Amino acid sequence: MYKKLTPEEQYVILHKGTEAPFSGEFENFFEEGIYHCKQCNQKLYDSKSKFHSGCGWASFDDCLQGAIKEQLDADGRRMEILCANCGGHLGHIFLGEGFTPKNTRHCVNSIALIFEKK
Repeated sequence: MYKKLTPEEQYVILHKGTEAPFSGEFENFFEEGIYHCKQCNQKLYDSKSKFHSGCGWASFDDCLQGAIKEQLDADGRRMEILCANCGGHLGHIFLGEGFTPKNTRHCVNSIALIFEKK
């Protein structure tokens, strides 16, 4: 059963929108825990993979195994990331930027996440 989403959450998660840069709750948030999909509560990211990129959105260099599905974005240039369980839009993935040794950045809208503190 999926959570009822607010209009703002629907805009991002269901209609593939983007929250304004530097406005998200988790952009500069670094407590230990697990990030879940706001729509279906699927575990997505461990806080150990979160890093500060300065891009304006929450950034992770890895996801929990099997949690994320990637597909080419409608713009044909970026790779979109979706919750593998419910298909909710989370953001985009970027490679080769050099922020971490994994050279990967999952750029995630905070509004699409719920945090569970350890």
